[in-house]
Amino acid sequence: MNPSILISILIGVFFLAGIRIVFEYKRAIKFRFGKYIKILQPGFRWIIPLVETIQIVDIRVITVNILSQEVMTEDNVPCSIDGVVFFRINDPEKAVLEVEEYKFAISQLSQAALRDVCGKVELDIILSKREEMGKNIKNIVELETKEWGIEIIDVKIKDIQLPENMKRMMANQAEAERSRRARIILALAEEQAATKLLEAGKLIDQSPSAIKLRLYQTLSNIAAEKNSTILFPFPEEVLPTNTKRTKKKKSN
Repeated sequence: MNPSILISILIGVFFLAGIRIVFEYKRAIKFRFGKYIKILQPGFRWIIPLVETIQIVDIRVITVNILSQEVMTEDNVPCSIDGVVFFRINDPEKAVLEVEEYKFAISQLSQAALRDVCGKVELDIILSKREEMGKNIKNIVELETKEWGIEIIDVKIKDIQLPENMKRMMANQAEAERSRRARIILALAEEQAATKLLEAGKLIDQSPSAIKLRLYQTLSNIAAEKNSTILFPFPEEVLPTNTKRTKKKKSN
C-alpha cells in the first residue's frame, strides 16, 4: 500500500476520533492528561484523542427522589415520609470538581434534612403544612450545595405513611368533628325556627281574623284526606272577633 495513502487514512481516523458533539442542554468539561482545561459550549467540538477527554454535564432541571424515611415526630408518632428534590447545575466545573457524585450527595443531604425537619414538629403540622416543611428542607440542603455550583429549586414531600391505628384514630376524630358541626347547625336551625314561630304567634294574637284564616287553612289541609271526619267541640262563632273590644269591656 502506498505510504501516503496509509498516512492519509491514519490522519482521517485520528481526526474522526476527536470529534465530539455537545448538545444545547449540556456542557462538556475538558481535561488534558487529567487536568481541567475549560468548559466546552454546545456545538461541534474536537479534542486530541488519547490526550484530552471530556465529561458531559446536564444543565437541565434534575429530579432526585428522597427515599422513604422513618421519622419520629415531636409528639412521638412514627411515620414514613418520602419526597423529591428539584435542582439545576449552574456551574458545571464545581459540580464535577468539588463533589464526587452530586446526585448521590444531594439525595443523602435531603434524607438527613427531612428527618431533621420533620422530627422537630408535630404530626398535625407535617400533614397541614407540607409546603412549609419542603421549604425548610430546601434551605438546609442548599446551604451545602451552593459551594458545588448547584441550585436547589424546590423540595416536595410526596407521601406520608401512618400506622393503621393512627389512621383509625384520625378517622374517628374527623367523624366526631363532622358530628359536632352537624349538631351545631341543627341547634341553630331550631333556634331560628323557634324565633320565627314566636314572631308569627305574636302577629296572629294581634288579629282575630288571622286566627280564623289559620284555622281555615288547617281545615283545608285536613280535608285533603277524603277519609277524614272533622268534629268541632264548639261553634266557630265563639272565637274572638275583635281583641280591642274585649279589652275595653274588661277595662269597664
